[in-house]
Amino acid sequence: MRNQRRLTRAMQVVLVALVGYGLLDGQPKAIVNGGVALLITFLPALLERNYDLPLDPWLALWITSAVFLHTLGSAGLYGQIGWWDHLTHALSASLIAGVGYTAARAVDLHADDIHIPSRIAFVYIFAVVMAFGVIWELFEFGLDILAAETGLTMPLAQHGLDDTVRDLMFNSLGALLVGLFGQVHLTDVAETVRERLLAVQS
Repeated sequence: MRNQRRLTRAMQVVLVALVGYGLLDGQPKAIVNGGVALLITFLPALLERNYDLPLDPWLALWITSAVFLHTLGSAGLYGQIGWWDHLTHALSASLIAGVGYTAARAVDLHADDIHIPSRIAFVYIFAVVMAFGVIWELFEFGLDILAAETGLTMPLAQHGLDDTVRDLMFNSLGALLVGLFGQVHLTDVAETVRERLLAVQS
C-alpha cells in the first residue's frame, strides 16, 4: 500500500515538473496537458474525503497512471515509441470500464427491481467503452478539422484509419481485462456508492 502511494506521488512530482517546464519555456501544450493530468490525479483523494468512497491506493495508482502515461505520450513519446499509444488506450479504456461497471453495480445493488447478471455486466462494460472510444475518435477528428482551418497545433490528432482501428482494438482489450478480472475488485466501491445513495435519499 505504501509503495502504491509512493508511485502516485512520484508521478505527480513529474507532472508538476512538466507544468513548470511549460511555464519557463513558454510551452502551452505542456502546461495544459500537465495541469489537467495533475488535477485528475487528486480526484481519488477528493472523492474519498468528500464522499467517503473507499478508493484504495491501487485505484488511485490506476487513475494516476492512465493520465500520467497519456501526458508523457503527448509530450513526445507517442511519436518516439510506436506501442505507447496502444498502452495508453488500453489503460484509459480499462479505467472507463471500471467507472462504468461501478455505476451499474451500484444501481443494481440500490434498486430492488433492477438486477444485472454478470454476463450482462460484461456486455455493458464493452458497450460503454466502445461508445466512449467512438466519441473520442470523433473528437480527435474534429480537432483535425479545426487545426486545418485555423493552423493551430492541437494536443490530439488522428493518424489515419489504421490508427483509429488499432485504438478501438486496444480499447476493447482494456474493457476485456476489467470484464474478466476487475469486477471483484470494484465491488467494495460499488457498495459504498450504494450507501451514499441511500444516505442522500434519507
